[in-house]
Amino acid sequence: MFAMNENLKKQIGNLTEGAMTIPNLLSVIRIILIPVFLVLFLKGSYLAAVIVLGISGLTDTLDGKIARAFHQVSNLGKLLDPIADKLTQITLAIAYFFFFHASDDALLRNGSWLFWIFVLKEVLMLIGGIVLLTHDVTPRAAIMYGKVATVAYYVVMIALLLFSPGFGVFHNWFTLPSVAIVILVAIAAVLTLIAFGAYAPDLRQISQKADPSEKSNG
Repeated sequence: MFAMNENLKKQIGNLTEGAMTIPNLLSVIRIILIPVFLVLFLKGSYLAAVIVLGISGLTDTLDGKIARAFHQVSNLGKLLDPIADKLTQITLAIAYFFFFHASDDALLRNGSWLFWIFVLKEVLMLIGGIVLLTHDVTPRAAIMYGKVATVAYYVVMIALLLFSPGFGVFHNWFTLPSVAIVILVAIAAVLTLIAFGAYAPDLRQISQKADPSEKSNG
């Protein structure tokens, strides 16, 4: 128990060391903006919701650039940044699910379940990241599959915010057909599943650490 407490103190110390930085503040702001976006979206203030999402994306871009340019990379930042990303993606997916699930369009209503693929993937990634850290395994930085899936996700989500029937900011001028919406979301979902599978080798590191004989025999 004493050793566990000492290990916990050490991990907390590593996280808090050099934590008071501008990039970390931007990550915290991004997390705070998540419920702001959700409230605006649910209230029907879609233009304001898009602006908040844009600010969130700007802080996401700036925190990494500032951290690298001014040597403010910290252990806490490495944790906060992906958490903010995943919480943002989960919130977007859930908000869209409830909107499309209540649609009068049967295709959109049935296709709304695709959004839970994004939610499940991000929740599992969060849990997996925690498990990796508790086993002293450093999660890999975003790989190409992950980057492509993330870009596709945000392109589709922003397209929905702008051109979806009912709540798209520009839906009075142009509206995406229902079939196009479902296809776009499905493509993003498939890329998300591929990206999730690409991170599986990280979990194998845990089994190898738990069973050193497997590594030596392999």
